[in-house]
Amino acid sequence: MEVTRLGDTFSLSGTLPAVGDQLPKFKVFDQDNNKVKTANLVGKVTLISVVPDLDTPVCTIQTRKFTQQADHYPDARFATISNNSIAEQTGWCAAQGVENVDLLSDEELSFGYEMGLYVPNLGNLARSIWIIDDAGKIVYRQIVKEQTEEPDYLAAIDALEKLVSRVDL
Repeated sequence: MEVTRLGDTFSLSGTLPAVGDQLPKFKVFDQDNNKVKTANLVGKVTLISVVPDLDTPVCTIQTRKFTQQADHYPDARFATISNNSIAEQTGWCAAQGVENVDLLSDEELSFGYEMGLYVPNLGNLARSIWIIDDAGKIVYRQIVKEQTEEPDYLAAIDALEKLVSRVDL
């Protein structure tokens, strides 16, 4: 698959898993530098928001929008994955005044390669949204074609709502 950035076309590193596939095995790291494996995400409906670089405006908007939605869906987990380092992610949280966000670092690119989301010529992950059910099956995916654009938040939240109940605050 290919994505664009400012109109230039770039190939992804591999084959993307399809809706209905099991989430591939990978490892990422949380803010405490603990290894988080695919198995750690299974067991609860999870929305994975993938951003190319937290230190850009669109990635900040995307991360904030999903973080704001998390309280409405207590039966779901929301995680943001980027290949920023843990230090960069921690710095972003401090600069943005953001707490209670589940940021995972794919600095080693395990997630990027296993999911086929790494964009070698750009050195980062392709902007995308993934929703897995509690058994780890992919039930929704959205790959944003133009990487400088935001994802379709409503489509992702609609897909999430089909799996979990919503709590209005």
